[in-house]
Amino acid sequence: MPPGKARQQNLRLQIAAAAARIMAEDGIDDFALAKRKAARQLGLDDAHSLPRNEEVEEQLHAYQALYQDEDQVQCLAELREIALELMQELAEFRPYLIGPVLKGTAGRHSDIDLQLFTDDPKAVEFHLINQKIRYEASEKRRFTGDQARAVSVLKVDLGAVMVNLSIFTLNDERSTIKTSAVGKPIDRAGISALARLIEDEAEVEDDA
Repeated sequence: MPPGKARQQNLRLQIAAAAARIMAEDGIDDFALAKRKAARQLGLDDAHSLPRNEEVEEQLHAYQALYQDEDQVQCLAELREIALELMQELAEFRPYLIGPVLKGTAGRHSDIDLQLFTDDPKAVEFHLINQKIRYEASEKRRFTGDQARAVSVLKVDLGAVMVNLSIFTLNDERSTIKTSAVGKPIDRAGISALARLIEDEAEVEDDA
């Protein structure tokens, strides 16, 4: 391997490891932000050396297994249970779990991220209001298929955990949803899939 390429690969690994530590310890779930912070901490500013999200995710799994194993596993299980209960409560809006809680990288500072699909987004807000659940509304850019659009996001305060509800149309449920035009499709799990995941993880723990 040429020296220049080997150096770049080493820098990517260093940044990925530092970004993973930041995400695990500081509760940051934004890969781009974590990578920028990691690069600054290491005194690096070469954007071409920034690792891919998948590289950071691999380092994050390794960090949690080494330093946060039992606590992280218990926290992840609790977050998934909370997510399932909330999804059942919001079943009429066709909820899907996404993000760190689904991928298994969530820690004690992580939010729960859900996608909802409805042609009446105000109905979601009315539901929260009727349940006396506090929330703040904002917008984020998402790509459905190849089209960028603003998506309403409700940040819900459940006291013990924060939940982000991204609201899409019913037609979007059949589309590929990404965070960027060149990004990978966002993995998601519906109520049944999450329930099976929780059950499977519980069986693994019982067998351990």
